[in-house]
Amino acid sequence: MAENTMGRSSASAGDDGETSLIGKILDGPLTGLAPWIFLAIFEGPGSTGWVAAVALGLSLLFVVADRVRGKSLKLLGVVDVLFFAGLLVLHFALDADGQAWLEKWLGEIANITLVVIAVGSILFRIPFTLQYAREMVGPELWHSPLFIRINYRITAAWALAFLVAAVAGWYGDAILDDSDNIWTGWVIQTAAMIAAIRFTSWYPDHATEKALGTPGAQGTQGMPGQG
Repeated sequence: MAENTMGRSSASAGDDGETSLIGKILDGPLTGLAPWIFLAIFEGPGSTGWVAAVALGLSLLFVVADRVRGKSLKLLGVVDVLFFAGLLVLHFALDADGQAWLEKWLGEIANITLVVIAVGSILFRIPFTLQYAREMVGPELWHSPLFIRINYRITAAWALAFLVAAVAGWYGDAILDDSDNIWTGWVIQTAAMIAAIRFTSWYPDHATEKALGTPGAQGTQGMPGQG
């Protein structure tokens, strides 16, 4: 009997661990960026329609998952749904020449849209990372100047990464006339995204330690997933 009880307890702990891991993944800002990452990887000649449909499906899935779990409706999640729904409709509304133009410039359109989202959220004093961060810390930190400042800077870092990706893609398409250029289409853009992810992981603890003057301090967190 004792063994059965322990078995159930272990199973429950395992389930809780799995649920916690899934929750952390869903609560992070990368879920809001996942449809855009999917688009960046798979968009190309003849793929716009199905890629837009899958990205829209992912966007709806993440929004519904948040609402089912009682989480807030995220700005990025709403924009995801609107953008990919609009892209899907636009693709089928265009003629062959219009679809070819859209395919060529879709990467730049997507990255510029993300720049507008990030910069706009800063200008309206709601940096898009803040909504994710607030769901990973207690309400007592929500209005902390340090907490808010961290999220402004992380959002700005993402805006810069999106801008670098947009400029690189534009240079490859407009100047080099080579959408498949390995440097402008992949290396520079991927490096910008990795740098933003690394900054998101590193900066909250760094800023907290600097503010508190205590190495390893964990009093304030700026983004989900920091611990």
